Amino acid sequence: MRTQVGIIGAGPAGLMLANLLQRRGIEAVVIESRSRKEIEETIRAGVLEQMTVDLLNETGAGERMMKTAMFHQGIEIRFGGKRHRIDMHKLTGGKHIAIYPQHEVIKDLIDVRLQSGGRIVFNVSGVRLSNIDTEAPVITYQTENGDTEELTCDFIAGCDGFHGPSRQSIPKEIRKEYEKEYPYGWLGILAEAPPSSSELVYAHHEDGFALVSTRTPEIQR
Repeated sequence: MRTQVGIIGAGPAGLMLANLLQRRGIEAVVIESRSRKEIEETIRAGVLEQMTVDLLNETGAGERMMKTAMFHQGIEIRFGGKRHRIDMHKLTGGKHIAIYPQHEVIKDLIDVRLQSGGRIVFNVSGVRLSNIDTEAPVITYQTENGDTEELTCDFIAGCDGFHGPSRQSIPKEIRKEYEKEYPYGWLGILAEAPPSSSELVYAHHEDGFALVSTRTPEIQR
């Protein structure tokens, strides 16, 4: 099989890239190690800045978001025993942030991709990249039926994160990695309680930092 761009990873980056390429008439195939059900049901947080909201709308994936997301026009910062609200909507000429979970974004991007005839191959395993220093790199993988497939591309886009096969395929002598460890722990608490604020709250204290978010809206597909 041949395509112009082989995309590894059906997360927000890989799916958005596929949709952007398709809008420009560039053929792409997305491969993903997990099932569609799994990636759509893995609960993740989601705070979308204005540029992301605009991009989703531009690519036809923002209709459900615009109906169900919670839009915040500002944030509150608390430190030194005082509260300070930043009116982002006013200061940025009308911009805001949207509370819309990442897994909902993935659902929307998959729908747009499939409705436009784009291809996503789920449940692949044994992904290998070869000939990556040539004009015809190859992605080899096994389908969920156990068949071995080869995808010859003009370009490969590795959107599979730090632990995926793409990064490991780059020769060590030319691969550059940047790492910084932060000596902090993060504790998330999900409570069924009335919202403490209508907007995001960032609090700084001598004992640590806290982010308080309002509840995620109930979203229907």
